[in-house]
Parts: sequence; C-alpha cells; structure tokens
Amino acid sequence: MIDLRSDTVTKPDETMREAARTADVGDDVYGEDPTVNELEARAAEAVGKEAALYVPSGTMGNQIAARVHTERGQDVLADRESHVVKYELGGLAQHAALQVRALETDRGVPTPEQISSEYAPTDLHRAGTGLLCLENTHNTRGGLAIAPESIAAAAEAAHERDVPVHLDGARLFNAATALEVAASELTDPVDSVMFCLSKGLGAPIGSMLAGSEAFVEEARRTRKLFGGGMRQAGIIAAPGLRALENVADLETDHERARLLADGLADIEGFDVQEPETNIVLVDVSGTGLETESVIERLRERGVAASPFGPTTIRFCTHRDVSREDIDGALEAADAAFGAAARSR
Repeated sequence: MIDLRSDTVTKPDETMREAARTADVGDDVYGEDPTVNELEARAAEAVGKEAALYVPSGTMGNQIAARVHTERGQDVLADRESHVVKYELGGLAQHAALQVRALETDRGVPTPEQISSEYAPTDLHRAGTGLLCLENTHNTRGGLAIAPESIAAAAEAAHERDVPVHLDGARLFNAATALEVAASELTDPVDSVMFCLSKGLGAPIGSMLAGSEAFVEEARRTRKLFGGGMRQAGIIAAPGLRALENVADLETDHERARLLADGLADIEGFDVQEPETNIVLVDVSGTGLETESVIERLRERGVAASPFGPTTIRFCTHRDVSREDIDGALEAADAAFGAAARSR
C-alpha cells in the first residue's frame, strides 16, 4: 500500500530505533530525564523561545496552551477551518471552558480588522477575548504556508488588545521550508507555539510546546493535570532529537507533492489545488462519485488517501513515500479514473 493518508504514518528509521534503545533516561516528572531535557532545550532554541515542554501529542500541546493563556469563559478567536476548532473534540470548551469565535478568513489568518471587530473587552457582562489561535501550515486549507508578515500582523493586532497568541505549528518546519525562512521568524511574534515531531519529521511520538519560561512552568503543571506527565520518557524523546535533524528533508516531500499534484491534475474529474507544502487537496466532484467511493477505488489499486469533505480528498507526502511511490500512485489513479478506465 502506498500510504498517502497523512505524514503521521511514517515508521521510525533505524537511527531512531537505536537512539531509543540506548537513550539515557530518568523520571521526567521530577525533571530528571536527561534526554527529555536535551530535547526541550533544542526545541526551544529551534523556535527562538526561552523554554519548551515535551508533550505526547499536538492536540495536548494546543489544549495546554489554551488553558494556560486564558481564564474560564473567555473567547478564543480562530479560523473556522483550523485544527483547534474542527479536530480537537471541542477541547477548548471541555478543557478550558472557552468559547470559540470561529472566523471565515483568507488563507486561514484573521486580518487585523477582523481581530479588532471580533475582540470583546472584559466587562460586567462579558468574559472578554482571551486568546488568538493561528495555524501554520494550515492543514484543512491545503497545507498553506502562512507568511511571516501575516502572522506578525495578526499577532500585533491581538497584542494591542493584551490578547496572547498561540500558534498551532504542527507542520511549522514545512512552512519554514516552503517560505525559505527560519522557523523562529514565524514564531517570533507569538507567545507560544506547538510543533509536532511525529509528522513530517518522522518521530514515532511527541510534540513540543514552547514559550517563555513562566509559560512553560505553568504548562508543565497543566500537562500533569491532563495526564501527560511521563516517567522514563527519554526512550521516546531520543527519536525526537533525531527528528529535529530531518528538517532539511522536507523540501523533498514538497517536491513529491508537486509531482503528485501535476499528475493528478491530468485526470479528468480531478480539480487539484496547487500544493504549497506536502498536502495535496483534490476536489473529485467531477467524477460524479462521493469521496468514499473514490477512496475505495484507489485503495483497491494500492493507494491510501484521506477523506476531507463530501467531495474532497487529501493526499499527504512524507519521508516514507519515494519517487517510485508517486509514480505508482499516479498510475493507480489513472487506472481507476483515467479516460481508458471510463471507456471500459
């Protein structure tokens, strides 16, 4: 199976497995795991923040940030298609008792004017706006790489109103690679950032949450509250250290996504959004079939993709997808939906 469902399906390579086997470990809840401590220090440096915290998942990292930054009942401003709104089980309400103001945005980033319009001050009647959440790359909008100036403009508008800003940077290094900037340039305007080790960077588990020392100190307490305190976690943190060395490989994933998109665009009935990073969105309404039917036809020919709406499919390139896999996926798609297949 050529698995293009997500970049979360990668398997740890031999260097990661060996790093896990030989990791120096201790009790991380006590702050005594040297491998975790090294990972947190290197992660903080990579995104230009004072400190970082190792968490089991990106969702937990986002939810911890929301809890730490806000007071119960406050509003969160976020793009209506963002991960924290669509794919985290209403966690903002469940974990931090927050209300979401879901905004329709251009490229997933609220404009300063939108932030000004939607901002609610704290008064006798309103809990007020407590957080702005941004996302980079933006998953459901096609892996868009959000430019530094867009992040900075939104963050400045929030900070002018004393609203902190959290960046869901699950695929942050994909954005930095596509934009040819340092990751820290994308994170400098925000108060906290989460990025995943277990997506394009290829680690088997874990994400990093970074910010000021005071923020991370409180985030560590909240991680314990959420059940995320870990013991000899160096065994899983060691592959994360190796993952940080894989940033340079992300351009290859992007190149293969462009090759895939170009090939799929030649198939009648496929309307392909030009990829900016490693995500390819395809509107398959032109085939006359529902998404699940298209996915099933591809699976029968050895290609796995993800449903992303009634007529939209997502393909995602990653470390375990070779150039030969891209060719094979295109051959399978053409066999299933090309002109020859339709004429039979």
